[in-house]
Amino acid sequence: MDTTRLRVPAGVMDWAVAASVAALMLGSGISGSPPAGGRALLGSVLLASGGLVLVARRRAPIAVLGVTALCAAGYEATGFEVLAVSYLVAVYGAVRAGHHALTVAVSVSLLVVLPLTALVLRDGPARDAFAQARNVLEIAWLIAAFAAGEALRQAERRAEEAELTREETAKRRADEERLHIARELHDSLTHQISIIKVQSEVAVHVARRRGEQVPETLLAIRTAGREATRELRATLEALRDDDTTPPQSLEHVPELVERARSMGLDATLTIEGRRHDVPAAVSRTAYRIVQEALTNTARHAGATTATVRIRYRPDALSVQVDDDGTATPDVAPAPGLGLLGMRERVTALGGRLRAAPRTGHGFTVQAELPVERAS
Repeated sequence: MDTTRLRVPAGVMDWAVAASVAALMLGSGISGSPPAGGRALLGSVLLASGGLVLVARRRAPIAVLGVTALCAAGYEATGFEVLAVSYLVAVYGAVRAGHHALTVAVSVSLLVVLPLTALVLRDGPARDAFAQARNVLEIAWLIAAFAAGEALRQAERRAEEAELTREETAKRRADEERLHIARELHDSLTHQISIIKVQSEVAVHVARRRGEQVPETLLAIRTAGREATRELRATLEALRDDDTTPPQSLEHVPELVERARSMGLDATLTIEGRRHDVPAAVSRTAYRIVQEALTNTARHAGATTATVRIRYRPDALSVQVDDDGTATPDVAPAPGLGLLGMRERVTALGGRLRAAPRTGHGFTVQAELPVERAS
C-alpha cells in the first residue's frame, strides 16, 4: 500500500480556510437575529469580507489583522451578533509571525469598541449583562488564539534551531574528516612522493655532471614526481580549506592571467558585455575553468599565446580560453582529470562545455553557464 502523504499547497489551504471562515460567519449571522433592510446586506458583506481576507494572512499578517478588526466592528455596528472568528484566526497568524505587541494593542482596542457598540445598539435592562458576558467570552477566545499562535511559533523556532544544530554538527564532522585525510596524506603519501622526487632529481643531476645520457624513463620519473608533488599540494590545500578563506571568483581571473604571463605565456584577457552580478557557483566555476585551461596550456600545450574571453549576457555567462599550442584536429590530447572536473562543474550548473582542438592548431575551451538556472 502506498503510504506517501499528499501535501496540500499552502495557497490552496489558505483559500480553504478563508472560505470556510467566511461561510461559518455568514451562516451564524443569518441563522441568528439578523438586522433588517440595508444594514443586513452591509453586515453580510462585512462578515464575508472578514473571512475571505484571511487568504493573505501569511503574506501580510498585520494588514489582515487590521482589516478583520474593522470588519468585526462594522458588522457589530450593523446589528449582527456573531463571534469574530475571522479576527481570532488573524490574531493566531499575527502572533505566529512574531507580532506580539501590535496584536495586543489592536485586540485591546477591539475589546473596548465591541462592548460599547453592543451597549449603544441594545436597549433594555439586559444590555449591561449581555455586554459583560460577551466581553468575557471574547477575552477567553483571544487568549486561546494568542496562545495557539505563540505555541506554534515556538515549535517552529525549536525545529529551525534543531535543524541548524544538525547542519553545524554535520559540517564540523566533515571538516574533521577532511583534516584527518589531509594529515594522513601528508604523513604518508607526501613523504613517499618527496623521496621519489628528490632521488630522481639527484639521479638526473649526477648523470649530467658525469656527461652521461639521462634515460628517458628517469626523466619521466622526475617529471611525474614534480607533477605529483604539485597536485598533492593542491589537494592538501583544498582539504584544509575552510570558510575563513575567501573563495576564488571572477574577480580573481586577472590574477590568473598575470600568473600565466609570469610563466612565459603571452596571455590576454577580454571582457565583453555589460557586467552584472552572477550567482556565486557560476562565478567560482568560471574561475576554475580559466585556471584549469591556462594551467594545461602552460604545462602541456607547447603554446606561446593564450586568450581568455568572458562575455556577460542577460541569461548566461560565456567563458572561452584559446591557445596556439600543438594540438590539431587529428591529434587531440587525451582528456585528463582536470577536463573531467571542468565538465562535471559545468554540467552541475546546467551548462555546456566544449573542449577540442581548434582549426589548424591550438586548443579551445568554451563554457556556457546559465545564470537564471544556477540562481
